[in-house]
Amino acid sequence: MTLREYFRKMRGTTRGSPPRVSNSEIWWSWLGAFLGIGALGVLSHFFFNRHDSTLVIGSLGASAVLLYGAVRSPLAQPRNLIGGHILSAIVGVTVWKLLHPYPHLAEATAVATAIALMHLTRTLHPPGGATALIAVVGSPDIHALGYYYVFVPATVGPLILLVIALLVNNVPETRRYPEIWY
Repeated sequence: MTLREYFRKMRGTTRGSPPRVSNSEIWWSWLGAFLGIGALGVLSHFFFNRHDSTLVIGSLGASAVLLYGAVRSPLAQPRNLIGGHILSAIVGVTVWKLLHPYPHLAEATAVATAIALMHLTRTLHPPGGATALIAVVGSPDIHALGYYYVFVPATVGPLILLVIALLVNNVPETRRYPEIWY
């Protein structure tokens, strides 16, 4: 491949912008995300730490985009949602424990290893990369959780979002979730 061909690939295609979704689709996406993230916040407040929202991490917001806004995406299916977060949390905590004296190396290693393991296990879920990264760059409270981070928030959070997705995404006739379980 020539250098010119290499840079030409960066122009993209001529397919145009993504298709517009219906107002109904926008509404159901909004409702699902509101209920899912809202449930995480309320449960975190009442059952976990009242000062730090233990059950709510940024990567779960990204999972909400997939679960409620792209319900048919392979990346939004239960296997990917649960498996991606759990594997990535294990990787993130392990990398933090081994490499925390070298934060830049730990950050890169956690995300890259999480992606590789998600590929190997067919559980690719992009927010999982953020779950691994949060385990490394998170607050002292996150670090203090140790491997408990794998359970809360990285398993319980996605399970709550999954329950809400099952309930909300199957109400309208135009939606079905999941496409596949395993």
